[in-house]
Amino acid sequence: MSRAALLVLADGRFPAGGHAHSGGAEPAVTAGHIKDAATLATFCRGRLHTAGLVAAGLAAAAAAGLDPLLLDDAADARTPVPALRQVARRLGRQMMRAARATWPSPELDALAAARPRGAHQPIVLGLAARSAGLTPLDAAHAVAYENISGPATAAVRLLSLDPFDATAVLARLTDDLEQVAQAGADAAHRAVTEGPDVLPAASAPLLDITAEAHAAWPVRLFAS
Repeated sequence: MSRAALLVLADGRFPAGGHAHSGGAEPAVTAGHIKDAATLATFCRGRLHTAGLVAAGLAAAAAAGLDPLLLDDAADARTPVPALRQVARRLGRQMMRAARATWPSPELDALAAARPRGAHQPIVLGLAARSAGLTPLDAAHAVAYENISGPATAAVRLLSLDPFDATAVLARLTDDLEQVAQAGADAAHRAVTEGPDVLPAASAPLLDITAEAHAAWPVRLFAS
């Protein structure tokens, strides 16, 4: 295992398309739920323990070797909103392109062939981590961090928030991130013998509602 590969996978400059997505921050800013660093922290913490936890479990399970097609079905079941399913698959398709160029593997090729329109992004990320020789916990860390770094970066653009303040928000959430990543990895290890039904299925109804509304906006800065 090369821990340096985790830095590459989690790097915001990894060409996986995440820069075009706000993770729900754009509608939250418009609704007044995010207006400064304190409210950004509240938003990111809530996202981390719901959508982030689900993504961490799925990514860790893919890295642990579970059938990615079964996991893709499990991700669909945990994503009730069509807009978010579409976003997850679009990001998965972009992640697949980057992962196959960076860490080629038969497993990535097989998933790309089975899901030509894209598998859910956390599953592709987990399989990329596996191809890079990383652990399920590494995959959970990468996807959990992405779930909060995206909104934090978007808030800088949407609010002209001081980048130092946005980075401080992420730094103060590291304990939460460790907790979520470990919970996702623990669930993935159980899923190896018990199946994907034991993976986290936390819900975030407000994120679901605002994602569907945001998809219908005629003008928006971010794709989601």
